Amino acid sequence: MTALRKWLFAGLLVLVPLIVTLWVLDWVVGTLDQTLNILPTSWRPDAWLGVHVPGLGVLFALVIVLSIGALASNIIGNKLVHWWHALLHRIPVVRSIYSGVKQVSDTLFSEKGNAFRKALLVQWPHEGMWTIAFLTGSPQGDLLDQLQARPGSATPEDEFLSVYVPTTPNPTGGYFVLLRARDCVELAMSVDEALTYIVSMGVIVPGGSRNPKIQLAADSATETQP
Repeated sequence: MTALRKWLFAGLLVLVPLIVTLWVLDWVVGTLDQTLNILPTSWRPDAWLGVHVPGLGVLFALVIVLSIGALASNIIGNKLVHWWHALLHRIPVVRSIYSGVKQVSDTLFSEKGNAFRKALLVQWPHEGMWTIAFLTGSPQGDLLDQLQARPGSATPEDEFLSVYVPTTPNPTGGYFVLLRARDCVELAMSVDEALTYIVSMGVIVPGGSRNPKIQLAADSATETQP
């Protein structure tokens, strides 16, 4: 029974990541393949190939994105983009949704932005308890004035940071907090390494495949089980 239990967990460790990865890839490819539906029926690859080839929609979507990016990078395309933004901002309901989504996308994907560019070590949810967070920016205007005017530990000279504290193992949920810069420690690990560390709940250590102490303890526990 001990050997069967060990083989079962070893098999799950191999198959579960593979199955989840294949499922996500299948969903992404299937979703992007739907972009071919914008083409006339006679132009679709299925019509002139006579067979459905998965993944062609991915290439088609990539071509569209690159083409729009190239168009928006020149002077004429930039003017068209500004005209399009101005038009959408004049539509009452669309304006609220579009402006909010655009601000988030500009923060995340703009080369000038600093969102999720640094991994930080912060004390959360209270002093003496540490966790990994990501720098998203810095407060400005009245918000910064109010933070610096708070009595107690804050001073007018204090610099504050906007920080996102993710939850684990699902980092898409979390908390947005404002912290003093001197209370945040910048980590040498990359954002990808920090995300892997968070998703694995500390099992996969940055720079290594797995926490050696945890692995050693798990192996010892398995060997001693009756």
